[in-house]
Amino acid sequence: MGWDEFLLLWCAVWGVVALAGCGMSLAGVTAEQRTVRLTGRIERVREPRHGGSRKGGISVVVSYRDPASGQEVTVTNDGECGEMITAAWEGREIGVSHPRGRPHVHRFSNIPEEPGRGLGWAGFALFLVYVGLVVLAAVDRGWPWALIGFCGPWAVFAAFHLPGTVRAKNDRLGRLAAMDTVRGRVVAVLKDVSVDQDDGHTWTTITPVVSFTTREGTAVTAHCTSHLADPAGAYGRDVTVHYTPADPADFTLDRAAEHRSEGQDVTFNILVIIVFVATAVAGAVLL
Repeated sequence: MGWDEFLLLWCAVWGVVALAGCGMSLAGVTAEQRTVRLTGRIERVREPRHGGSRKGGISVVVSYRDPASGQEVTVTNDGECGEMITAAWEGREIGVSHPRGRPHVHRFSNIPEEPGRGLGWAGFALFLVYVGLVVLAAVDRGWPWALIGFCGPWAVFAAFHLPGTVRAKNDRLGRLAAMDTVRGRVVAVLKDVSVDQDDGHTWTTITPVVSFTTREGTAVTAHCTSHLADPAGAYGRDVTVHYTPADPADFTLDRAAEHRSEGQDVTFNILVIIVFVATAVAGAVLL
């Protein structure tokens, strides 16, 4: 089998997978569509133990109403329960999900999630078809087609998302300017050590935990992974916390540093567009 036949087979197989995924989505039988999504509320927050592990996130007790029975259900996030809860306070709403008919297999997310259509794998399969077609064009008509086929669409994609990136930056700058400021305290420093099974090299992850009370009286406990000097020795240190009143999970210890870093995403997006456009043009010139 030659390259042409292999690439055509590649595109055909992944095309069938993409069509099957779209068909399952239309029929409403994807795993995403069979997932029950609810809104839970944190009832109790357990303060992390100094020197413990960050695995599993901040320990919380969550309650939600079971739509099938109408009863109130209380669960914890002990063990592997989806996203790690890194900021918690009593009354915070988080997402709870479970497969239909299996409420004991619950998963948490930091924010309530809307039901999805389950098109992730179909989209990935379609991307693999696109890759196969570009490689096929490069094999048949010359390698410059690979530069045009890959970089041209990605340049358009990045340019399409640039206005959204700019709006996100402006929104973030607005939130930073409107943040309230309170005093907080590092109530624990968590330590996790992982070992590479191949060469025995070890990595140590240090995660300080900061506690602060908002002006509205909400007691927040959260992981703090940036803008804290000497995190390993921060236990018991008083810190200044800047937070968004509408969402205390959005906080920082250094508002000026956050402000400086906001322009980096826009700059990176523009540089990516320039590189993709230049590469696609170079491919067109080389044809």
